[in-house]
This record gives sequence, C-alpha cells and structure tokens, in this order.
Amino acid sequence: MLAYLNGHFLPRSAASIPVDDRGFVFGDGVYEVWRAVGGSLFESERHVARLQRGLDELKIPRPDVATTPRLHDIARRLLTDSDLLHGDATFYVEVTRGVAPRTHHFPKGTVSPTIYATVNRLNTPEEIRQRGAECITMPDVRWLRCDIKSVQLLPNVLAKQAAEEQHAIEAILVRDGVVTEGSHTNVIGVLDGVLRTHQTNNLILPGVTRAIVLEIARSLGIQVSEDAFGAREIPRLEELFLVGTTTDVMPLVRVDGNPVGDGKPGPIARRLQAELRARLDALRPADPPALASIAP
Repeated sequence: MLAYLNGHFLPRSAASIPVDDRGFVFGDGVYEVWRAVGGSLFESERHVARLQRGLDELKIPRPDVATTPRLHDIARRLLTDSDLLHGDATFYVEVTRGVAPRTHHFPKGTVSPTIYATVNRLNTPEEIRQRGAECITMPDVRWLRCDIKSVQLLPNVLAKQAAEEQHAIEAILVRDGVVTEGSHTNVIGVLDGVLRTHQTNNLILPGVTRAIVLEIARSLGIQVSEDAFGAREIPRLEELFLVGTTTDVMPLVRVDGNPVGDGKPGPIARRLQAELRARLDALRPADPPALASIAP
C-alpha cells in the first residue's frame, strides 16, 4: 500500500515521523476520512471544508495541499497505485502542527505542518446491516470541543473497545442523560415517526453522512427534528440507527441487551440506506477508467 507524507509518495511501511512531531506528542492535529467509490471521492467538498475548519480552530496554518484539487490529486495517485479503483475504499488525511521542541504552547517561529495520507479497502458489513446490530451505552467523558475532528481520540478508543468486549458494534455516548453520538458515528432515533438527533454544536462532530441522511429524509417527506433524545427514551424509540462515512446507515436492534422497537431493522432506516446507496452507486462507473498517476 502506498502513502503520502510531506510531499512524497512511498510505501506505507516506509512512512515515519520524528518523535518530536506534535501529533505524536500531544495529539495536536486533525484528520479526515473520505469514502471512495470506484475511484471517486464521495461528497469531497464537505470533507475538505470540515478539514479546513478543524485546522482553523486549532490555529494550524493550512498547508498548500489542504485544497480540493490537491487532495484529489493525492487520492488519485494513492488509489491508482494501491489498486483500489474498483469497489469501495477510504482516503485518510492527517495534518499535525509539525515537528518542534516539546512545549505545551504553540512553537515559536515557522513550523511546517506534517501531512500524511493513505488509502484502505472498505468492506461494508452488509450481513450485519440486514439483521441489525447491537450497541451499548456509555458516559460521554470527552472534552467539550467534539466538533473538531482531532486526532486525540483516547475516550473514543476506550468506548469502542468496551463495545468490542461486549460483542457490540458501537458505544452510544450519553452526556447528562442525553444521547450525543457514537464513538465514531452519529446517532439517529425515530420517535412517533420523527427523526431525532443531537443538534450540531460543540458536543458532536458534524458528520458528513449525518447531513446527507437528514437531507434525504427531508426530501422523502420524513419529519426531522435536531432535538436530542435522552437515554431514557431509547426503549420508546421505533427505530435507532448509526450513520457515518464507513457505516452508511446501520440499524440497531438491541441496546444494552434490550430490543429497540420490534427488534428488527426498521423501514425508515432501510429506506434511507437504499437512498444513500443509490447516491454512492451513482459514482461507480460500469468499468472504472484508469486514473493517470501524478509525479511524486
């Protein structure tokens, strides 16, 4: 597999950063994950805008490559040379503040950000989606700027690990009795026929797939309320599902061992997944053309 690091393309096994990189020392950086379908990036502009916003919020100077054209060039080279033009893949980009002596404050003088990118094949869990998944709930103990897609993800890692240990697909996070989001997904419930989800503020990541799914729901005449629901309301939900770049729409049929709705994937989740899949498939050429390589 190929990687991109600070202007160079190289085997991913050969990519390395200095130990004084602030992303390694402090988690001082942001990242973004795109869905690639048949060699094309899905909803790229939204992902680029979120990446740029994260850089601005952390006051990391935007590198020249953090633009749609440059990122598309990098993605094309990685997808082509990694033989990922067919099927689904992910394109990962991380930008840290760069290499500097270890101080808690920002380094003085000019420091070049570190830019790393790679791609991976994506195998979507269709079998789980058909039968519905199980989830657990956990307290949301993260910092109060969850709207920044920062690389400091230890609470998310611990939550996901807790879910894995209970053979669940995800951990739903609860703050002050209110469902915020998952460890790496957004969460949407259906109550009295209305889609309910946490409003976009500092307590959740403004998910790209979340925004698309809500747009699809509104276009289908499904009522949407960005009014968070409480953990105590989960037993009353008719449906509950996760949304995310690598998750699509994933119906949940059990939470903390208790059934959701009738214990089967619901009609709204199924319809939204079908509409989202149609948008993804629209990018997929019948015979994906070879994309030209660009120079390192």
